[in-house]
Amino acid sequence: MKTTGIHHVAIICSNYEKSKKFYTEVLGFSIINETFRAARNSYKLDLQVGDNCQIELFSFPNPPQRVSKPEACGLRHLAFEVDDIENTVSDLQAQGVEVEDIRLDEITGKRFTFFQDPDALPLEIYER
Repeated sequence: MKTTGIHHVAIICSNYEKSKKFYTEVLGFSIINETFRAARNSYKLDLQVGDNCQIELFSFPNPPQRVSKPEACGLRHLAFEVDDIENTVSDLQAQGVEVEDIRLDEITGKRFTFFQDPDALPLEIYER
């Protein structure tokens, strides 16, 4: 198999309006398409992340809880690349998002930190 990149990451949220606001207004991702699927009583929101990646944000009635701590088995976290980590942290904090202290990746020498989406999904910002 030969891939050319990651096309999208799918996220199921517990509160569609709250998560939509977080991903569009707080993180600034633009909406590609928003669809209400009546048969599933579900929304699907396609968001543009950078030039070549998307997030598919889904809502479903009463989704089951999932362990989301970074050390749980499965997807550990979702990381976004930024040019200026201090500026990004300031922007997030100004919008009421709690952000961990900035750390240094011992292997790459790059700076990074973590925060959470409205469903406590661990998100990372990683300086380019």
